[in-house]
Amino acid sequence: MSVARLRDAILAAPLETSSYGEHPPLGTLFIPLSHVKALRLDVNVVIGGRGVGKTFWTSALFSPDLRSMVGSALPELDGVETRIGFGNRESINEFPNADSFSLLLDQHYEPYDIWRAVILRWVAARNGSTIPNTTWLATLDWLKQEPEQAAQIMQLPRQWRGLIIFDALDRTSTDWNRMDDIVRGLLRAILWLKAHPGLYAKAFLREDQAERTVFNFPDASKLLATKAELSWARHDLHGLLWQRLVNAPGVHGALLRDLCEQTSGVELVKQGDIWLIPSELKRESEAQRRTFEALAGPWMGKDRRRGVPYTWAVSHLADARGQTSPRSFLAAIQQAAEDSRDRYPDYDRPIHYESIKRGIQKASEIRVSEVEEDYPWVPTVLSTLHGMNVPCEKSAVFDRWQEHFPNGPQSVSSTRLPAQHAERWEGIYSDLQRIGMVDTKKDGRVDMPDLYRVGFGLGRMGGVKSRS
Repeated sequence: MSVARLRDAILAAPLETSSYGEHPPLGTLFIPLSHVKALRLDVNVVIGGRGVGKTFWTSALFSPDLRSMVGSALPELDGVETRIGFGNRESINEFPNADSFSLLLDQHYEPYDIWRAVILRWVAARNGSTIPNTTWLATLDWLKQEPEQAAQIMQLPRQWRGLIIFDALDRTSTDWNRMDDIVRGLLRAILWLKAHPGLYAKAFLREDQAERTVFNFPDASKLLATKAELSWARHDLHGLLWQRLVNAPGVHGALLRDLCEQTSGVELVKQGDIWLIPSELKRESEAQRRTFEALAGPWMGKDRRRGVPYTWAVSHLADARGQTSPRSFLAAIQQAAEDSRDRYPDYDRPIHYESIKRGIQKASEIRVSEVEEDYPWVPTVLSTLHGMNVPCEKSAVFDRWQEHFPNGPQSVSSTRLPAQHAERWEGIYSDLQRIGMVDTKKDGRVDMPDLYRVGFGLGRMGGVKSRS
């Protein structure tokens, strides 16, 4: 089997995970067992970090074809109609955008009522009821002035079941306190919706959103009791990789399916036009290890002293909480295949161990760019540590920050969602630790996982080199 052709096949596979609100290709669907709970209709709040699948699952649940595939694991989703109540792609007739939220809040409309208006537009349209919908102001005024009519619309007999999904809620505002009000109002509206049989809601929240005060309202415990978290174990990531590889287009997919079956000793299953990996490749197993070894070899060097690629790649992409996102893992594998093609064309495996290290570098760069989108203040702070080695004393970090920001942490500016505890440098450090970017070792020194260290240009003795 030609190694060069295998590299080309890997590069042809759908390894991109950012859907930007588009329906993901059917062959990319992989459901970790830990995510099954998150997709259940009675789970209203799903929490996860960047790149773990919040927007993917939003798109998958919205897509009829993907939803039917999810239904094989969750039959309760069969026949459910879905609606996006907020998401990455603007749809002003279905939900307000950030500018509309700002205008409505400035005019003292309650977030709770805004979200109920979103839900009412959905239900009224599906029931064939007519309500004012030329503007969100018109819908809100009607809701406040005609509460009985609104209640009657919600209580009309329905021959359908529906799920409304809320994602990317950090895009509702650039101010933490205002965003907290918006998210809290949404959660209250979801609780209100629970009183209406056959109608369900699901909100995907960032971890830092869920850790704030958004659950400070009566009966919030009813939502917290069923919340789920999106996380990926190592075997989940490898299962996802093979699910995507075996569904590469044309001859590329055929080549990778042959490799997968020959190496693992288990047969793939075809469902329509999609190939599904068997259970042996979805869990920690010898078959799963063998398949990755067929791609990347047994060692991260010439012998066992350097580690095993199967475990090494995942562990070096973890954040300070030990969590590795599928986006980072797949990006690293794709870059490693490209690098192997360019640098090691005669290597006897599709992926060279040195290329895996460069894949980590690429994944780190991508992650740093994502951080800049989510937390604009973080690159401002961490870029000042460029050239330092970790682990290091916390005082050295604080001294470097004070050198660059002599007026203190309050001078770390941000156009949106600034550091939450910017009163002291310890507060800045605490915020970084909370989102998994730094860690405190047992001896009190500061450490930073490779996922961020490489991208921000910090060094580590014997670690993956950072890019200058």
